[in-house]
Amino acid sequence: MPARPSGRLRAPAPEADVPDRGDARGGEATLHPAQEGGGFPPRRAVMRPSAVLFDCDGVLADSETLVNLLVAEELTARGWHLTGEQARETFLGMAVPDMLPVIEARVGPLPPGWVDALAHRIAARMAVSLEPMPGAIAAVQAVQAAGLATAVASNSGREELAAKLARLGLAEAFAGRAFSFEDVARPKPAPDLYLAAARACDADPAACVVVEDSLLGAEAGIAAGCRVLGLTRETDPRVFEAVGAEPLARMADLPARLGLPSGRGA
Repeated sequence: MPARPSGRLRAPAPEADVPDRGDARGGEATLHPAQEGGGFPPRRAVMRPSAVLFDCDGVLADSETLVNLLVAEELTARGWHLTGEQARETFLGMAVPDMLPVIEARVGPLPPGWVDALAHRIAARMAVSLEPMPGAIAAVQAVQAAGLATAVASNSGREELAAKLARLGLAEAFAGRAFSFEDVARPKPAPDLYLAAARACDADPAACVVVEDSLLGAEAGIAAGCRVLGLTRETDPRVFEAVGAEPLARMADLPARLGLPSGRGA
C-alpha cells in the first residue's frame, strides 16, 4: 500500500531497544564512494553489512503510481475525490490499518470485506502491469552474489507483496524472508518489520542496511538500529537526513555504497 507524505521535515525518531542477536557482525570497514551521476559524497567509514533489508514499493517495485491510482479510484467512488498524486501525498508509506481511520473519517464506515477486495484488485493489477524500479533487480543480484543475506519488509499486505515479488521474478530470491505488515504486531514506522527481517537473516540489526523510499520506512529502520539509505526519487534528501538516514540517488548506486561490485542489467 502507499504511505504518508514524505516531504515534511521531522525530528529523528527515538531508537528502540534492540535485543542482542549473538555474534552476527558486518565485515571490514570501507569508505562508501560517491555515487555516480551526481550523487551524494561519502560521509564516513562504514562496515560491510551482514544483511540488506529492502522495502518493496518504490525501492524494488515501481508500484506507487499504480497503487495510488487504484486507491484514488476506490475513494473517489465513495465520495472522497482524489487524484493518484493526492492519494500518494495522503498515504505514502502507510499500512492498511493506519489508512483506515483516515479514510473512514472522510467517507464513513467502509463495508465488510472492503480491504480484502482492494487487496485482490491491487494484486491482480500488479500481476500484469508492475515493473521494477530502475536498477533494482541488478542491485539485489549484486548484493546476493556478494554473499550478503537479504530480506524484504513492506507495509503491503501479504497477498499484495507476494504478487509484486512474483511479477518481478524475486519471489525465490526472498523466499522465507519476505515480511508484510500482517506478519508483525505493528507496521512501519514501528521497528517490528525490520527487526523481523534482520532476525530472519540471522543478523544483528546494527549490522544491517535498510533501503527505503519514505519517511515512515526510514524511521522504522532507524528505530530498529539499522543503517538506512533513503532513495530520493520521490523524497527530498533533507527529509532522510533529518532522521539520520543517508540519501541514495539511484538503486544502481547501491552496490557501490555497500563496497560491492556493481550489478548489471535492470
